[in-house]
Parts: sequence; structure tokens; C-alpha cells
Amino acid sequence: MTDTTRRLILAAGLSLAAAPALAAQPPAAKLSADDQALVDKATAYIQALGSAKGRFVQTDARGTQTQGDFYLQRPGKARFAYDGPTGLLVVSNGSSVNIFDPRLKTFESYPLSRTPLVLLLAREVRLDRGVTITGVRKLADGFTINAVDAKRQTLGRIALDFSNAPALIGWTVTDAKGGETRVRLVDFQKTADLDPKLFVLHDPRRKVGKP
Repeated sequence: MTDTTRRLILAAGLSLAAAPALAAQPPAAKLSADDQALVDKATAYIQALGSAKGRFVQTDARGTQTQGDFYLQRPGKARFAYDGPTGLLVVSNGSSVNIFDPRLKTFESYPLSRTPLVLLLAREVRLDRGVTITGVRKLADGFTINAVDAKRQTLGRIALDFSNAPALIGWTVTDAKGGETRVRLVDFQKTADLDPKLFVLHDPRRKVGKP
């Protein structure tokens, strides 16, 4: 995987388990009653979230911005389609995350369970299982939940950002070297009519009839 592709994958919150974490993970936070209430509030919101679409804007560790369209269909499915010139496609079909880079002509596939995106797409969202909450930060217009994979299957950390409503407004992935990639969701709309084909991505390099 090239550095360019990895940075773009990080934009979708998919810090992949290509290697064990290079730095010690922070310990679990002792949450106050107010903080736990916010975690419960966020969990209930994600669990009740069905289908949604909108735009996303990514800012990587170098300050470079890219953007595109996103589609979510819980449980399990998501699509991040980057605008040109990258044209990158990141698609979760419910069990695996497939990534196609048309410029490099590469196609890669990873288990959904090994990406932070599973936090949003799991059938049963439990932020108290399999995830270590390292902190809850209250903001003037919302709150942020910081978490790491309790089993350390994924590389780095993720911070989920919510408005007070609550509504998911974005996330930040921090890699093992401390580099941050921020994603902000724009024009987030709940919907009920997403085309199932959005969540299907086969290797376009393969010719029909060939393995």
C-alpha cells in the first residue's frame, strides 16, 4: 500500500491493521457520570441510525484537503467516493472493506472488523465492549469520544465527534506516529432509499469470466 493510498484510507476512518501499534495505547479513562451519559447517548444514536448520505471533507496530517460523497447504511455498509483527481473508492459491503485506487490501478480488501469503521457499522454498537474509551471531551456545541481498539487490532486511535443533538459530525484518526487525519461530515441527511449497488465494489481490473 502506498503512502498516498494509506492517507486517503485514513480519511474514511479506516486505519488498517497492517502492523501492530508502534506506541503504547493510553489506559482506559475513569468516566464521570456525566461522561458516561454522553457515551450512552452517542451509543443509542449510532444504534438507531439507519441510512444516511452527504459530503465529507478530509484534512490530512500535511494539511491537504480532499472531499467526496459518503453513504452509510447500518449495519455494515458504507461508501466513500472521493472527488477527482484521486477518484478513490472505499466501500464496506457488510463484511469486508474494499478499496480501489483508479490512478494506481490497485484493489485491496480488508475485514470490516479490523477497521475503526466497525464502531459505526456494527449490528450492535457497544462502546463498552471491544473498545477502550480513553476520554470524553465536552465542547460548547457538542462532545468528542476518544477511543482505541481494546484488542489493539487496529493501528492508532479514533475520536468521534458529535453535536449536542446528538448527531455524528466527523472523526479524527491518529496513527501510531501521531499524524492526524480529520474528517468532517457535511450536509448529513438521513434517508431510506439508497441503492444497494452503492455498497458493492468488485475488482474492476478483473475481466468477466476470469477469476
